[in-house]
Amino acid sequence: MTDSKETAAKAVEAAAEVATEAATNWAKAGRHAGLAGAAIGVVAAGAAAGVAIERMTVGRGMRRRARLALDSAGPYGTLRGTPGAAVAEDGTELYYEVDEPGDPGSAGHHPAKHGKSGRDGRDGRGGRDGRDAPRERSAKQPARGKPVRAAQEAQGGLRKRLTAALGRRSAAPTVVFSHGYCLSQDSWHFQRAALRGTVRTVHWDQRSHGRSARGRGQLDGTEEVTIDLLGRDLKAVLDAAVPEGPIVLVGHSMGGMTVMALADQFPDFVAERVIGVALIGTSAGRLSEVSYGLPSMGVKAFHWLAPGVLKALGWQSEIVERGRRATADLFAGLIKRYSFGTPEQVDPGIARFGERLIEATPIDVVAEFFPAFAVHDKTEALVAYDAVPALVLAGENDLITPADHSRTIAEVLPDAELECVPGAGHLVMLERPELVNEHLVSLVERATARARSSRHARA
Repeated sequence: MTDSKETAAKAVEAAAEVATEAATNWAKAGRHAGLAGAAIGVVAAGAAAGVAIERMTVGRGMRRRARLALDSAGPYGTLRGTPGAAVAEDGTELYYEVDEPGDPGSAGHHPAKHGKSGRDGRDGRGGRDGRDAPRERSAKQPARGKPVRAAQEAQGGLRKRLTAALGRRSAAPTVVFSHGYCLSQDSWHFQRAALRGTVRTVHWDQRSHGRSARGRGQLDGTEEVTIDLLGRDLKAVLDAAVPEGPIVLVGHSMGGMTVMALADQFPDFVAERVIGVALIGTSAGRLSEVSYGLPSMGVKAFHWLAPGVLKALGWQSEIVERGRRATADLFAGLIKRYSFGTPEQVDPGIARFGERLIEATPIDVVAEFFPAFAVHDKTEALVAYDAVPALVLAGENDLITPADHSRTIAEVLPDAELECVPGAGHLVMLERPELVNEHLVSLVERATARARSSRHARA
């Protein structure tokens, strides 16, 4: 009994220490934000208690060494293709990479082009001088970890299926991947590996994310980020990287919204070129109603405070970034909770990879994009995809874009295959890669077969 009391006392003491540190860091970051700064401090303090036991038993230095070890050992995000750049309507350079079928060069490493130096010591891309971007190593280095091995074992069969389904290269589609908020093209690591060398793929970084440049309209204050703007960015990438031929669009979270915005603004282009669409862990609207797993009273407070809090923190980005580093353990726990449905079952290397992707997104970029989600509504635009095979997939435990939002999308698309994955969370393509890969290959097969049938009927 005495030991239990001592353990409990130590846990309380550790929780208090973590909470105080987190609240202090975030209060400093938001000291000019008034109520918003205080609110962030309180939220950070409350969440910090959740990592108190770990901090009590594992030293900070050991945790830091563990993160570095995972960073150096994990193969995730190391696949590189032939680089290219599209130019958005405001002059922002949008970075993309192409993997060609049967091209051994697409498996090699291609250094990313560096943009002009931007503010706050950044290099003009979403990350900070590339220091927070996932470590790039040769794709020939052997993969480690059970998820990687399992994915590799399944890839041979998937590639054979695709090769048989695609037939003539001239009729094969290009599969274009659009990533989510606070992520980059590397979040599609497992899907890219599965399709690599078999079908032409394009992976791009949304403005201010990954290797794309910071949005010019946002830097000079002339334009706010909107989902419609992202849809026009996607059109610029498609014009540059896929000037002809059929297209299968794949979007996760914000990337799915970008795909919807493309249809809303360019319905004729979609009707002529797009033969299939995959909408993964995304929403067509009503995001202002999402609870994020918070109690009902906290939901209203969050939606009321969050935009102002983030905007205030964006003004103090240098201080906030230091605070993020100081509270790395706290945010690792939060990222796991909101990224994965069963975080305790996720390979540590994958969990750390997800952290690195999100950590690489500067706080001012987080702040710029967040307001766009509250007004996002593209339900009516979905009809542009009702004539092509569709995949609508979500994690049943997704706290950011709940599975019910995917069910709503599937109701609008009569030819959609709906898959809600039990136990999976928002980053379902990392948490359940084999299942997502299987469904994507099936979509490409269905889309290619439907497109061929349509061409024969017209002939």
